[in-house]
Amino acid sequence: MNRRQLLAGIAGVSLTGGSAWVAAQELPAGTALPVQIETMNAHGSDRGTISVPIENTVTVIDLFATWCSPCKAQMGGLASLHDAYGDDLAFISVTNERIGGTLSRADIRMWWHQNDGHWTLGLDPESELMAMLGAGGLPYIAVADADGTITWRHRGVARSDTIRAEIEAALNET
Repeated sequence: MNRRQLLAGIAGVSLTGGSAWVAAQELPAGTALPVQIETMNAHGSDRGTISVPIENTVTVIDLFATWCSPCKAQMGGLASLHDAYGDDLAFISVTNERIGGTLSRADIRMWWHQNDGHWTLGLDPESELMAMLGAGGLPYIAVADADGTITWRHRGVARSDTIRAEIEAALNET
């Protein structure tokens, strides 16, 4: 492990710990999904902003960090599900890492490419989405139905067949 990886790991643990604390706090009145997320130029993703969950679309929401080994392990299953469902639903992966210091947009794009990400990639450095979902750790997966209601959420690496079953349940609600 080199110094850069060590510093990124320490920063990541600090961010996640802070985000977990934010997620555990009571949200201010009037706050609710959807959340506006900045998106990045990356494989399968264009730069801009997007409302999460996506309006009138079943949405798979993945919260990750580039320093998180379980997040890397989750990517293969998500890529297979994305390929299987195509445009029938939306996928978005969001990191709460902050750009600057030891992490650049190029670092995130490289991680994304190396881990077969090819859908919308978002940045949430203030961990607003993480707080809204009540996510206390990473990786964190949620499925929202077409009405934007979170129908399932899971902390840690989720099995692909479990995610598929939750996607099917959300698709059947529409």
